[in-house]
Amino acid sequence: MDYRTISVDFDDGIATVVINRPQVMNALDKLTLDELQSVTRELAANELVRVVVLTGAGDKSFIAGADIKELSTLTPIEAETLSLRGQAVCNDLEHMGKPVIASINGYALGGGCEIAMACTLRIASESARIGQPEVSLGLIPGYGGTQRLARLVGCGRALEIMLTGKPIVAEEAWRIGLVNKVVPSGELTGVVHGLAQHLAGQAPVAMKYILSAVRDGFGMTLRDGCSMEASLLGLAASTDDWREGTTAFLEKRRPRFTGS
Repeated sequence: MDYRTISVDFDDGIATVVINRPQVMNALDKLTLDELQSVTRELAANELVRVVVLTGAGDKSFIAGADIKELSTLTPIEAETLSLRGQAVCNDLEHMGKPVIASINGYALGGGCEIAMACTLRIASESARIGQPEVSLGLIPGYGGTQRLARLVGCGRALEIMLTGKPIVAEEAWRIGLVNKVVPSGELTGVVHGLAQHLAGQAPVAMKYILSAVRDGFGMTLRDGCSMEASLLGLAASTDDWREGTTAFLEKRRPRFTGS
């Protein structure tokens, strides 16, 4: 895979994707969005990849937002088209069928916050700053931020973050449920890699079904969601991983999942 704004590294079932534009705080221009969508789809289809880690180059920024130079010249139709493009990228991340960990190593603002929210889990360094400051530019979040933020932290806190435009510190993001964990900056890479290694050792099909059940079931009634869960459990029971996992437990050994 050959990209101009992104680098990808593979290590024992873990793919680490780095937004590599440190000179502009890893801001998302159109090319970066296109390349992020391309790599997301390639990794989703790669059966050797069990877990994806997404982060930004350097130690100051995860993704500082959209490229303001590009935004400033958009027509209304172009703005809507860009919004739909960004939403498609986030939807692809959210529905990869395998865990995606956002390693938030600094600023995650605007589109960067929206990309992080589309990931499965979010681990932040204690120096991270997270927010949706679009209102300060006369804009609104356009990559799904108005929808995902409210679902993660509740309408009241989401509106406060979006209407004030003020970023929040990592500890506050953890307190309201926006991130899963906050760690010292120097420990972020190690903690994220350890989590990725643990997830890479889990049953891939079971993880895919869990992700599907939670994401799709969120908008269902409890009855319909539970019905879907039962169907997915039935599908899981047809896999080799189900037999391997239960057999390994009875034999008191670690399971060796193959994803089949």
